[in-house]
Amino acid sequence: MTNQELRFDVQAEWVHVKYAETSTFKEVYGFAGNQGVVNLEGIRYLPRGRESQTLLIYMHPASTLQLLPMPRAMAERGVHVLCAASRYARNDTALIMENVVVDLGAYVRHAREVWGYRKIVLAGWSGGGSLALFYQSQAEKPTVTHTPAGDPCNIMTAGLIPADGFIFQAAHVSRAVVLSDWIDPSVLDENDPDRRDPELDLYHPDNRPPYSAQFLLRYRAAQLARIRRRTAWVREVLERLRKQGGLEMERGFVTHRTMAEPRFLDAGIDPNDRPIGTCFMGNPETVNTGPVGSARFSTLRSWLSQWSPDDTNAHGEKSAAHITVPMLAIEHSADDAVPQPHTGRIHAASASADKTMVCLKGATHYFVGQPELLAQAAKTCIGWMQERSLLE
Repeated sequence: MTNQELRFDVQAEWVHVKYAETSTFKEVYGFAGNQGVVNLEGIRYLPRGRESQTLLIYMHPASTLQLLPMPRAMAERGVHVLCAASRYARNDTALIMENVVVDLGAYVRHAREVWGYRKIVLAGWSGGGSLALFYQSQAEKPTVTHTPAGDPCNIMTAGLIPADGFIFQAAHVSRAVVLSDWIDPSVLDENDPDRRDPELDLYHPDNRPPYSAQFLLRYRAAQLARIRRRTAWVREVLERLRKQGGLEMERGFVTHRTMAEPRFLDAGIDPNDRPIGTCFMGNPETVNTGPVGSARFSTLRSWLSQWSPDDTNAHGEKSAAHITVPMLAIEHSADDAVPQPHTGRIHAASASADKTMVCLKGATHYFVGQPELLAQAAKTCIGWMQERSLLE
């Protein structure tokens, strides 16, 4: 029996990491950053009876990942795994990507200095892909001194420790980039989502797939134009608040209708094995108007850091161009969340001299009902790590 065929019982260990908060602008809600301390929580999966000098870290900007199948599958096969949550766990309303990078840095330092791991491998899953890329690029060569809103951030002074290897799996280029692919361009009035241009309404009976190249060209341009109008408004309000000079420093707002991606309805666009007429969140038309859509609730600063493709620092391709450690990029061919071209774009952009791309045929985003493909994914990751002496 090979090491990859061994199965271990897994124990879950609650992790608490804290460090001093020195940001100029502080979010005022929640426990995570109160009283000058950032409190972070995670789950470390430890295979019983299996010592290791390597830690595999999964982190998402706004989600907790311990219930996803991949981290546990890796732990069951003998890998020490940390599922790390940021200060914005399950609430991305005020999320600042630059702060999340510093949060991830605190976990990496804890893994090195407290737990004593010699090797760290970052696993960027879904929205964690662009985060991990942003982190690794800044750990290798820090350059970001301010958030897109102009607030000083701590990346340059955090002493970020680079990872030794990088896995990019079922992940997209950027939260901002996918929003520009998903947002509904038919909205004419941000304060009245019922005022729409029927010619750009993906769910209008007259706009049925397949979509012509001419329609898609107009549609994509209108999506980007809507985001840029929203961004211009955000900057205008921020500037007005600053000029007022009072204690009002931030504002929350709603962006309606943010799930109108033609790829989910037309199999001819970037064809792969994804299901058509649905997406990872359910029926796209229902998600488009639902209360939990992407970027539905946001603050001004978070919009610029997280959702504006022209402003975000967490852009996967730009970050990948500065990453030199070995990289494994895994595309799921039936992914119902990540646009088909994104994995290839990251692989092409990576500056690593050792980069590998694999496509898991038929794999959906979450491996629902696909234990064989989940096992194949774990085997691929472990084999790749072993070949590069990243698994000790």
